[in-house]
Amino acid sequence: MTTAKDIMTPGAQWIPKTETLDRAAQMMRDHEVGSLPVSDPDNEDRMCGIITDRDLVVKCVAAGRDPSRVTCGELCEGTPRWIDANADVTDVLREMEEHQIKRLPVIENKRMVGMISETDVAHHLSDDQLAEFVQRVYAS
Repeated sequence: MTTAKDIMTPGAQWIPKTETLDRAAQMMRDHEVGSLPVSDPDNEDRMCGIITDRDLVVKCVAAGRDPSRVTCGELCEGTPRWIDANADVTDVLREMEEHQIKRLPVIENKRMVGMISETDVAHHLSDDQLAEFVQRVYAS
């Protein structure tokens, strides 16, 4: 059985929800990632959301807002999705497809241990499985 932990990229970086979006953009650049889990300042191990490079562009820059004045917490919406490290890869796909999400944090013993991206998924699927995954995640 292939698990979430088997396909994840380990060592995801966190950003506090009180940090500004310009800092989030710098961290994404420095770590070569397209998203950052957002932590609650009262409990740094608690994820209160995820901020993506698309969020920065669409919800801040394109909306005419100043990224140095908007916090990550202001852009986090809803309850963040995650998957247990021991979950089967079919559960990973189902979670990403059902919620049309492209990045999924991996949790082990109540701590985030990594992140699964579309690239991670693509490396572990057949061409047919990948085509089906893309269709479901990107469906309107």
